[in-house]
Amino acid sequence: MFERTLFETPQEHIGLTRPEAPVMYFAPKVLRQQAERFGRLFRGQVTYALKANPAPEVLENLVAAGLSGFDVASPEEILQVRAASATADLHYNNPVRSRREVAAGKAARVRSWSVDDLSELHKLGAPSHAAEEISVRFKLPVKGAHYDFGAKFGATPEEAVTLLRAVAAAGYRPALTFHPGTQCSSPEAWAQYIEAAAEIARQAGVAPERLNVGGGFASHRSGAAPDLERVFKEIDRAVHQAFGAVPSLVCEPGRAMVAECFSLAACVKAVRRDGTLFLNDGIYGGFAEWRDISPSDRIICLSPEGAVRSGANRNRTVFGPTCDSLDRLPDAVALPEDVQEGDYLLFAGMGAYSLAIATRFNGYGIRDVVTVKRL
Repeated sequence: MFERTLFETPQEHIGLTRPEAPVMYFAPKVLRQQAERFGRLFRGQVTYALKANPAPEVLENLVAAGLSGFDVASPEEILQVRAASATADLHYNNPVRSRREVAAGKAARVRSWSVDDLSELHKLGAPSHAAEEISVRFKLPVKGAHYDFGAKFGATPEEAVTLLRAVAAAGYRPALTFHPGTQCSSPEAWAQYIEAAAEIARQAGVAPERLNVGGGFASHRSGAAPDLERVFKEIDRAVHQAFGAVPSLVCEPGRAMVAECFSLAACVKAVRRDGTLFLNDGIYGGFAEWRDISPSDRIICLSPEGAVRSGANRNRTVFGPTCDSLDRLPDAVALPEDVQEGDYLLFAGMGAYSLAIATRFNGYGIRDVVTVKRL
C-alpha cells in the first residue's frame, strides 16, 4: 500500500507505483487558476456546470476559489453542491423537470430556473422567495460549435417573447438565456444570440434583469487553446450595443473550467505485430466521450519508470480492455514507434466528462484520482 497522497507529477506517481488500473491525475492549482481567470475576465457571475465533472475535489476547490454559483440539472446535483457549499447560488438550467424535481429545487431555494415552454413555467407555480428568477431559454440556427443543443432545448424567438411576458406576469425576476453549443470557437455566435435576446426583450416589453450567455467556451484537445479574452470582449461589446438598459451577465462554463486540470494515464496491455494497441481503458471508461467529440493529440508515452518515449510517431489502432469489439478509439492515434507493453499513455485535457460518464463495464474503469502539483 503506497501511503503518499500528493505527487509532483503524474510521471513521478507512475514511476513509483506502476498503477495497474487507469488513473486520473488532478492538479488543483490548474483548476483554481482557471476559475480565477474566468472571474477576472468575465464581467458577471460565473457559475460552474456540474455535469462536466461533479467530483467532490472539483467542487471544493471551486468554492475555495470564490465561485458563487453552480449550474445544476437534477436534485442529486443539488445535493453535491450543498456538500461543498451551503450558500452558493443554484441555477437549475435543465429546462425540463418533473414535479418532484421542482419540489426538490424549491426546497433547496434554487436562485434561477430556465424554461423553454409554458408547461414548464406552469410547473414552477408562484415564486417561493424574493430573489427567485426564471430565465427563458431560446435557440437560433447559429453555427460555430462542435454540436448545438437546439434540437433538444430552447424556444423559438417568437415563443420566447410570450414566455418572457408570462414570467414577468407570474412575479418572477425575468431573465433570458441561451447556449451557443459545446466547444464554440466563434465569438460571433454569442453576438448573434445577444442581438436576438435584445430583440426578444423589446418585443415582449420586458427588461430582463439578467442575461445568461451559457457555456461553450471551447477547451481544446488538439490545436490552439481558445481565446477567452476575445470571446468575453465580444460579449461585452454586443451586450452594450444591443441593450439600452444593460442586464447583469451570467455564464456557465463546464468543459472550459475543468478540462485542463486532469490528465488520464492508461497502461498498454498488449502491442500486436501490426502495431495495434490494447489499453486498460477505453470507450466504456475515461474515453467514452471520444465517440462524439474529437480526440486529443496531446499524448505522452511513458516507460514504466516514467521516462518519456521519444521514437517517431506512427498512427495506430487502439482498443480498450473489454470484450466488446466496439471498444475502440474511433480514430487512429499517433504514438511512438518504440511504445511497449507495460508503458503508460498520458492524455492531457481529460477533466471534462471523463469521470462523469465513465462506466465499470466488464470490471474495468478508473478507480483512482491522484492529486499532483503539476501536470
